[in-house]
Amino acid sequence: MAVFGTHKQERQEWELPAWDIARLFPSQGSWSEEDYLALNTPHLVEFTNGEVEVLPMPTDRHQSIVAYLFAVFAAYAAQIGGKVLFAPLRVRLGEGKIREPDVVFLADAADPRRQEEYWTGADLVVEVVSPDDPRRDLVTKRFEYAAAGIPEYWIVNPGASTITVLHLDGERYAEHGSYGRGEIARSAHYPELTVAVADALDAP
Repeated sequence: MAVFGTHKQERQEWELPAWDIARLFPSQGSWSEEDYLALNTPHLVEFTNGEVEVLPMPTDRHQSIVAYLFAVFAAYAAQIGGKVLFAPLRVRLGEGKIREPDVVFLADAADPRRQEEYWTGADLVVEVVSPDDPRRDLVTKRFEYAAAGIPEYWIVNPGASTITVLHLDGERYAEHGSYGRGEIARSAHYPELTVAVADALDAP
């Protein structure tokens, strides 16, 4: 288990470069959920199959898009009594798999899946595609979120200038719609939840 023995050590670990996380703690493939949850770091770190994935620091544009989406989702959540948060927030997808979606939404703020240390599910998650590894958001997380039974997944792709809305169809996602500039992205399950694509992509 990853343990921080002293305040000095805690401070040192907090200040570690991101790549040192994997070097100083359990070897890749040997991490447990307990190890991961005990990790004290300001970096975005996800956990899958006994390995940690240290994500790159987001860009200004990435964070501007996330902030805009959060504001839109928060306004809708307030109307229906839901809850929306943004990364870093751990969402446990199943045994040995924890992700931190850019935006995570529950239609009911009192949903028991909303827990203090991490959420155990969501009604809708959003990822803004990272240019360093677009496959992670476009392919890997699409499979993982579907396997976890999350009903809806939005993929915001700044490079392609699109927002793709996916809905769960059996055990896989089907495309509800792919929207470009000049169009309005609309939720598959919450028709009043809409986002103007250009406004999101060009958020100041």
